[in-house]
Amino acid sequence: MRTVFIADAHLISPDDTNYQQLLRFLHTLEGNVDTLYIMGDLFDFWLGFPSRPFTQYEPVLDALERLVLNGCRLVYFEGNHDFHLGPLFSEHLQAEIHTEPAITVIQGKRLYLCHGDQINVKDRQYRLLRFLLRSPAVAAGVGYVPPSWAQLIRMLLQKRSRSGYRVSAARWDYRRIIQNFACHIQQQGCDGLITGHFHLAMCENLPGSDFTVLSLGDWIGQSTYGEMRNGKLSLSIWPDTVTAP
Repeated sequence: MRTVFIADAHLISPDDTNYQQLLRFLHTLEGNVDTLYIMGDLFDFWLGFPSRPFTQYEPVLDALERLVLNGCRLVYFEGNHDFHLGPLFSEHLQAEIHTEPAITVIQGKRLYLCHGDQINVKDRQYRLLRFLLRSPAVAAGVGYVPPSWAQLIRMLLQKRSRSGYRVSAARWDYRRIIQNFACHIQQQGCDGLITGHFHLAMCENLPGSDFTVLSLGDWIGQSTYGEMRNGKLSLSIWPDTVTAP
């Protein structure tokens, strides 16, 4: 049984290197993976508009459809760049969609899965923005936004996000934040934590325990992904380097 986890590709254009890398990786998974967990921010911006205005994402959507047709189960944890995913994912791709973190048993291990954008409870400015964007009012309004507005919203949020990430990375100690959160999750009886969002690639056990912390890195410059086989988590750099705790 093979389970794969990816996060933070932040796809923009099919001409980009990370976009092409991810397409090739997804192709290798066809008929070769039981479940693919997308742990948020696959796209640099996605809202489930009925009109599907983001034609630049069609190649990766086609790749995901081929995986599903080859028997892969698709599970999507919404990120802070892709939310209100819409019927394309829930109906056409038959994806299991999570809007919040979840504890689930995979290969006999009880794992806490999340995008990770709620882990840093001290980032109150972002938490307020998240609350507003995830509101029922925004979800209801998505269907009434013209495609041209959708593209404008995408460009504005992308510009804000890139500048904001540099500031946040300099301000916060992401490794310590993740480790402290993992200690809290361990107390809930979990065997591991899998998170995206921080663009930090690491796979390690908490000191003195078998609790595994897997932070997935990204597909912007790292091409990292998580994998679980026979109940053991590992971090890989595509195509051929594997790190295990």
